[in-house]
Amino acid sequence: RIAQTMTDYKLFRQGVRDFLALELSPELVRAGELTTSVFSDFEAALKWHKILHNKGWVAPEWPKEYGGTGWDINQRYIFQEECKLANAPSIVMMAIQMLGPMLMHYGTDEQKSFYLPRILSAEDIWCQGYSEPGAGSDLASLKTSAVRDGDDYVVNGTKIWTSMARHSNRIFCLVRTNKEVKPQAGISFLLIDLNSPGITVTDIVSLDGQIEQCQVFFQDVRVPVANVVGTENEGWSVAKYLLEFERGGHNFTIDIKKQLAKLRCQAQSVKARNGKSKLQDPVFRHRLAEAEIEAMALEQTELRIKGTLSSGGNPGALSSLVKCAGTELGQRFNALSVDAVGQAATPYHPDSLNPRYAGKTPAPGYALTAMAEYINNRAATIYGGTAEIQRAIIAKQILKL
Repeated sequence: RIAQTMTDYKLFRQGVRDFLALELSPELVRAGELTTSVFSDFEAALKWHKILHNKGWVAPEWPKEYGGTGWDINQRYIFQEECKLANAPSIVMMAIQMLGPMLMHYGTDEQKSFYLPRILSAEDIWCQGYSEPGAGSDLASLKTSAVRDGDDYVVNGTKIWTSMARHSNRIFCLVRTNKEVKPQAGISFLLIDLNSPGITVTDIVSLDGQIEQCQVFFQDVRVPVANVVGTENEGWSVAKYLLEFERGGHNFTIDIKKQLAKLRCQAQSVKARNGKSKLQDPVFRHRLAEAEIEAMALEQTELRIKGTLSSGGNPGALSSLVKCAGTELGQRFNALSVDAVGQAATPYHPDSLNPRYAGKTPAPGYALTAMAEYINNRAATIYGGTAEIQRAIIAKQILKL
């Protein structure tokens, strides 16, 4: 029986590879190769999203009743791994990875029937409105307010570091609906149409010249009361549930496997004065081996989380452990990559990261993304809750300190 199961998984993996070989155009692969953060080129990401949707594979983690694939945990892992290693572009995951599961748990029947199909089809692109200029990991101090006025809330305030807001048409937000109670008790979870009057979105240019983050301003924006998820003033519980999927729903080791393959290529391509490659340097090889061992340990923890999800549970505090370890390990691999390519990582040329750019590049192909990945991934230990916040959760909920 075990042998038959292994054969079935091999056949499934081959089926995924056949699909990727058929559907991944050179342009989409190029977009995947030039991805330097959790987001790929939006045009390529949207095209790939629709290809996956037509196949019925865009939300493998969702229950089948809501449009998922019905795959088991191993099939989902195989699919994600093959997509990453084939350089498929990353689709915009905020709604699929976080909002969708949260709506299945807390949403009304009307909210589920309206929003979930539109998430799957990419008719709606969602961004996340949590952080504010004075409220990052300390979300309890947020100030964006929603004041009840008849059948609407009137929303005023601002959200910052709002990933992909420039491409989104909807935003899920934490807003303050009661100022008279303790901070956590006066927050609600609200779904907002970004085309509503009174909303302004401004871009934030990153160090690598790309625009992924934005600031969103709300001035007397009217939002129907029916757009509250859960109940009024209980948004803190909704947000904590959603954050478990943001922190624990990502396969860091799959990303690291792709980083490792790229890193070995880079280290093999760069030659020292003695003619030997960086990969032959004993100090570099030792650092690489240490990081690989930690990646193997991380993968086992991720599989424990996937097992919990497949049995109907949620990641709990283990998601904080994975988020903390995975982001820090990813940064180590980024540093190894910059070390491997050396000065070839230093030229600044944002156009080279555009998959539609066809001109000359200031660095060899193997070095184009090294510095941008390093710079972008410095934020990984901040977004979704800082590494310090994750360690506090681990200490309290896992170690019982």
